[in-house]
Amino acid sequence: MTKNMDHIYLYGPPGSGKSSVGRILAENLNLEFVDLDAKIEETADAPIPQIMEEWGESGFRDMETAALKRVSRGYNKVISLGGGALLRDQNRAYAESKGRVICFDADLKTLQERLRGDPTIRPLLAGKLEAQLFRLIDERRAHYESFSLRQPVANKTPVEIAREIQLMLGRYYISGMGQGYNVMIQESSFDHLPEMLRMSGLGPPVVVICDETVAPLYGDVLITALRRAGYGYNHPHMITIPAGEAHKNLESVMKFWRRFLEAGLDRKSTVIALGGGVIGDLAGFAASTFMRGVSWVNIPTTLLSMVDASIGGKTGFDLPQGKNLIGTFFPPRLVLANPYLLATLPVRELRSGMAEVVKHGLIADPKLFELCGTGGLLEAKTNITEIVRRGMAVKIQIVEADPYERGLRAALNLGHTLGHAVESASNFRLRHGEAVAIGLVAEARLSEQMGIAKKGLADQIAETLQALTLPVEIPQNLSREAIVRFMRMDKKREKGTVKFALPVQVGKVQVGVAVDDLNLIFPENS
Repeated sequence: MTKNMDHIYLYGPPGSGKSSVGRILAENLNLEFVDLDAKIEETADAPIPQIMEEWGESGFRDMETAALKRVSRGYNKVISLGGGALLRDQNRAYAESKGRVICFDADLKTLQERLRGDPTIRPLLAGKLEAQLFRLIDERRAHYESFSLRQPVANKTPVEIAREIQLMLGRYYISGMGQGYNVMIQESSFDHLPEMLRMSGLGPPVVVICDETVAPLYGDVLITALRRAGYGYNHPHMITIPAGEAHKNLESVMKFWRRFLEAGLDRKSTVIALGGGVIGDLAGFAASTFMRGVSWVNIPTTLLSMVDASIGGKTGFDLPQGKNLIGTFFPPRLVLANPYLLATLPVRELRSGMAEVVKHGLIADPKLFELCGTGGLLEAKTNITEIVRRGMAVKIQIVEADPYERGLRAALNLGHTLGHAVESASNFRLRHGEAVAIGLVAEARLSEQMGIAKKGLADQIAETLQALTLPVEIPQNLSREAIVRFMRMDKKREKGTVKFALPVQVGKVQVGVAVDDLNLIFPENS
């Protein structure tokens, strides 16, 4: 079974917060939470101190082994383990075969402070707490340090720790927009997908939508995996369109609708989008409107889509007057992002995606912004999995807080008001990310002009983008009048006034900034 559908075991010293963090983590991921010690007490009908007194530590460990196997049946649970539950080699091997073990890392001072206020009776710490705790940690130090997934807990709240674990695992559950859905980083082949579809209640027939570039790379592989698993009747269909923003239009959507009918799709069928943002937006819109909505899955194959476009449930297509003017909010049932798919991504597309990553760092993650400016594009390739994890985390955090873009989510428009206009004015010769990079710098200069950001922020952003070989200035051959016209058609306008999201500093954005004179965006006005 794929690791993302297996259990999450929380382990570590007594007092490290496994149970409190586990409950929050399970709620965040919409999973069942199990406290192993509580299950042992329930089965024995006695508290652990009594069990230890009557049966001794060896007898308790036997019960622990049996309980571990019972609670590990099935999949998808968050399981909090006692501080010595994996001391037995057989228990450790069993847990590691059933899921991921995350060992909490806490210093003695942190553990002492937490245990002093904890009413739980712990037989192995009976007597003078400080001395007993020192002895126990000293005995188990090498054991705890042998686990590869470690989670520091000092000076962190349970909420913060749960979020950091999600970042480590690349796993989220987004609610607030109809039926919730899982977002996962899945570093494996497509072989696990049929089982994940079944576990998500997604039925046949299945249609895979991709463009003519992705189809020979991954489309055929995905279709083969579905067929090999015997997923559904009437073998999965694949629908392709030419690659590029120029094909993000109603004609493509109508082609999908016709092919859905030919494939026999009904309201219980599944559409799989395999590709970048264009494919995700188009496939999602077609799914949202076919028979008033059929389930869909998003498997992004570009960096831009992994960290941004695939998350949040926005679907749609372009009109000649502007980008994404027609669309719906219709979230997928599952998002699977595999950074290994980026190995075949052309350099220009990878560079384009990095603009969205920089944007996310500017909005809410200074560490991500710093990561983008270290070593340029070559270093970004080396750190691509961490970049995907952190970029996705920013988008998800904002979408969860504001699913329908009524406030905070507008921060994600940073760089896009001008960026979309420049992209459209170039007749899409500029990639989306390239246009966004230009927009990030120009909108930062506007922010400085308006006194929202301190002087120097735009240069700092430009330096980071230039290190990634992204453009930072509006091309001179583009018509200013056309750019202004496209900005005035932007979805974010209100009563004729265009609203911007402008950077305040790295990690902070101000939304809903009204700009009456759009000519201020151009360099000679700075």
